Amino acid sequence: YVCKLKIIDESHPEIPVHVFAQEIDHLPFVAAVGDIIHLSRVVMRIHEGDVYAIFNKKFSSFALYDGKDVENFQPYQVLLRYEARKHDAMIIAGLRKWLASSHVIDEPNFSLLEEINEVGLVNLVCKIILRCSDPSSYLLFGPTKVLHICKTTDDKWMAFIWDGTDAPPISIYKKPEDEERNPLPLHFKPLPSSGDVLHTFPTVGTILRLIFDVECMPYILQLLKVCQWFKLFCVECKVHEGLWYGVFTSYSKIRDIPNVDILILERQSNYDCRSLGNLDRMPSWSCPWPSKITEVNCSAPFATLMDVLTCQKVRKKFRCVIRFVAVIPWRVEDFRSPDGVYRVKFTLEDPTARIHAYSYAEDGEKFFNGISTGGLKRKLNELLGVPKSDDDGQEEIEGGARNPPWVQCCLKSHSIKRRRWIFDTKLVG
Repeated sequence: YVCKLKIIDESHPEIPVHVFAQEIDHLPFVAAVGDIIHLSRVVMRIHEGDVYAIFNKKFSSFALYDGKDVENFQPYQVLLRYEARKHDAMIIAGLRKWLASSHVIDEPNFSLLEEINEVGLVNLVCKIILRCSDPSSYLLFGPTKVLHICKTTDDKWMAFIWDGTDAPPISIYKKPEDEERNPLPLHFKPLPSSGDVLHTFPTVGTILRLIFDVECMPYILQLLKVCQWFKLFCVECKVHEGLWYGVFTSYSKIRDIPNVDILILERQSNYDCRSLGNLDRMPSWSCPWPSKITEVNCSAPFATLMDVLTCQKVRKKFRCVIRFVAVIPWRVEDFRSPDGVYRVKFTLEDPTARIHAYSYAEDGEKFFNGISTGGLKRKLNELLGVPKSDDDGQEEIEGGARNPPWVQCCLKSHSIKRRRWIFDTKLVG
C-alpha cells in the first residue's frame, strides 16, 4: 500500500512524501487538510532539482496531530514505533500559529444536498454508515442513523449517503399518459431488500444513492470507518427519471474527518432540530406553505414518506406534504370500475422517498370531491404540474417539463399488506 502526501512548513512551499506499508492500517489517515504530521527517520532525496521524502516501512514512523486544536498535543494516530520528544509540543504549537495566520491552506467549498442545483461536479460532506444482511456486502454499524452499501444488478458498488438536508425537487419530462406502459421508478436503484436495514435509515433528509464507478473499490471499502462522516470531492451529480444520484469516478476523492469537525456539528445540529419539530418535517422546498389545491381533515403531526415506509405498526395514519408525480389510469373517465367504485393509483414523492398510494372507494369519493369530468381533468393536470400555454390553463405545452406543486395529503398504511391509501383529503374545485 502507498499513501502520497504533500507537506509544507515555513521553510519550504511543498514537499511530496510517499508512505509505503504492508498493511493499510499502517498508512497515515489524515483527518483534514491542515493537520500536522511528524515524520521520523524518512529518507530525503533530490530528483531533477525537486526535493521529496520517502517513508520506509522498516524504520520510518509518523504521528498525526490536529492542526487547529490549540490545547491538545496528543496525536490522533501514531505508528507503533513512533517515539515522542520533549520539544514536540512547542513545534506543534508554532506550526498551528503559523498555519492560522498564513492562510496557506485553501479548502474547497462543500455543498449541502439541498444546494445541488444542476448536473455536474460537487464537493459534499456526508455520512456513510454501513449495514447489511447479505454476505456480498460489507458490515459497518452506526449508533443512531444507519445507511447501507451493496452491489447493484450491474455489479457496481452503491452507497447510501446523507447529510440531513432535502435535495431540490426535479422537473419531470415524462408525459402522464405514458405512466401505464412506462412507469416512473420508485427508486434510482432498489432499496435494501432487508426491512431491518430500511428501518434504521434516517426519516428526514434526502438519502442519495452513490455509484462507485472505479476499479479500486476494495481499497475504498477498507478506508470507510464505523460511525464516520466523509468529505467527498468531485462527485458527479446526475438525474434519472426525476431522481438525484451521484457517481464516484476515478477523478473523485474521499476523506474521513473527525466527528468534532464544525461541518459535521452543523449538519448534525440541523438534523436534530428537524427530527424533533413538527413543521420542520415538512420538505424545506414547500415553504412557506404547501399549495391549497388540496385540503385535509387530519390532526396527525407532519411526517415524511420515509416515516411511512419505515413504520412498523400494522395500521397508522400520517399527514404528509408531497408531490403527485404520476397516476394510473390517466383518463379521468377510467377512474371508476364498471360498478362505479373509485380505484386510482398515484405515485407520490417527497425529498425522502417515492411511494404508491391508492384513492379507493369512499375515500376516493371524498378525494375527487364531486368535481365534474372536465373540472377534474383540469385539476388533475394542475396536481401533476402539467404546463399550460395560456392564462386560462386550457392548452397543454407539448413535451414541457412538469413541476408538480407541494400539497398536503393524509395517508393510512398497512405494514403487512405494504399498501398506503389516501384518506381525509380532497381536491379543491
